[in-house]
Amino acid sequence: MIRRYGDTPETGQRYRLRAGVYAILPRDGALLVTWQGEPHDELQLPGGGIDPHENPLRALHREVFEETGWSIARPRRLGAFRRFTWMPEYKRHAEKLCHVYVAHPVRRLAAPTEPNHTALWVDPGVALDVLANDGDAAFLRAWLSRV
Repeated sequence: MIRRYGDTPETGQRYRLRAGVYAILPRDGALLVTWQGEPHDELQLPGGGIDPHENPLRALHREVFEETGWSIARPRRLGAFRRFTWMPEYKRHAEKLCHVYVAHPVRRLAAPTEPNHTALWVDPGVALDVLANDGDAAFLRAWLSRV
């Protein structure tokens, strides 16, 4: 069974399954994260949805680049969690199946191309305190306990 984080699903509400990939990106004692502005205004692990017919690793590389402008190497899957949420940008409720990886940020190639996203380097302890998603924080906490 995959652990659930966040809000309990609303009874009678239909949720569309949305698989996604997210990355813990450590380098030189800091973590590369993304600040997503409107409509969320929150700190997140970089990542997002897997498009139809897209390989999860390809989606991970694409999403990290779109949200941070960085290329990554050596992704390794840590596990998955799920959460039920309202996605205002898509105007729908979703059951997000979140696959979490750890990867090495290699090089900044460009500014983020995803609207309202800003790439930030933060201390891992700060990230634990301010990540908007409890599932992201749980995976980061578990990964930090092993390094």
